[in-house]
Amino acid sequence: MTALCPRTDQGPVTTDGTLALVNLSARIDGVAAPVHRAASAVPLAVARQAVLVDLLTLRGHLLSRVADYEQAAQLSERMVWNTPDDSSALLARARTRATLHRFAEAMADLDAAGRAGAAQSTLDAERAAILQAVGCHAEAHALLRSAAPHQSAFARLSALAVFRAEQGETAEAEHVFDEARAAHRGVSPFPLAQLEFRRGVMWLREGDLPAARSWFDTALRRVPGYAPAAGHLAEVDLLLGAPETAVARLRPLVETSDDPEYPAHLALALRAAGRHQEAQPWRDRAAERYEELVTRHPEAYADHAADFWLTVGGDVDRGLQLALQTLVMRRTSRSYALVRRAQEASEGLAHDASASRHPATSM
Repeated sequence: MTALCPRTDQGPVTTDGTLALVNLSARIDGVAAPVHRAASAVPLAVARQAVLVDLLTLRGHLLSRVADYEQAAQLSERMVWNTPDDSSALLARARTRATLHRFAEAMADLDAAGRAGAAQSTLDAERAAILQAVGCHAEAHALLRSAAPHQSAFARLSALAVFRAEQGETAEAEHVFDEARAAHRGVSPFPLAQLEFRRGVMWLREGDLPAARSWFDTALRRVPGYAPAAGHLAEVDLLLGAPETAVARLRPLVETSDDPEYPAHLALALRAAGRHQEAQPWRDRAAERYEELVTRHPEAYADHAADFWLTVGGDVDRGLQLALQTLVMRRTSRSYALVRRAQEASEGLAHDASASRHPATSM
């Protein structure tokens, strides 16, 4: 019998999220075994590896596992090496490159996939997501409209809801988020949890902490192991002045995820709770891991690392350096905002240093 989780905010009923995560890992193992055995059967390997790439990417997101993203990227590179004119292989590599924010290379793969016969609607949807990520909103919207007639109602409305949210059109986004939830078919909890998570991100960016908390909590109740939702709930806890609650949420994440965001946030929460000695090892762990990832995947992690160094990392110069690096790679409003923030922190530090060298004399 299929286990069902209770309705969340009157949303659709889905399979139990914990069981679904177990089944996802089992499916990854089941697909991976024949792929490794079928190295000589190229068509079989390509079809199975394309499925495996998508499954690994999904688990990488749900559990915040960089290792899954990297494995998916390695598999897609091998697929294209073995079958350079296969549209499925090229699409798989485009997706993994986009996941790691290698957007120009992903676009080149999509162009090649188009020449190899990939469906135009698929290409439009993939290109729209990339263009949205780099701040080309008008072009992204045009491609979303082009892809819409060929997508399911849920896929179409979900993409539109996230687009409206990214544009700051919260009233319209709320309406489309509701439509997307109502249009969901099937019982997998993952698409709905991801949609609910993105709704929470929208409200967090808008500064509406109660609304953000509600949607992150909804996503986490749907999929209890959903690491980004738990991490953002901890962020909300900290903003609301509950650092000990944030610490409790983050403790499991630093054991199951290899993303340095969680030890960094744990260090921040521990400091906010006055537990500075406990915070230091987690700060050091995050610093080491960020340096590793910035070296391997600068496009995906330079901005996160910059934020770390500007906050709990305590190195404004390094934060400014990485913020400028991010701006070179991706000229978006968020990149410019990060640079401004880093410059202001650097100027503030210089002012403080000058004031300490030249204290005002009292009359």
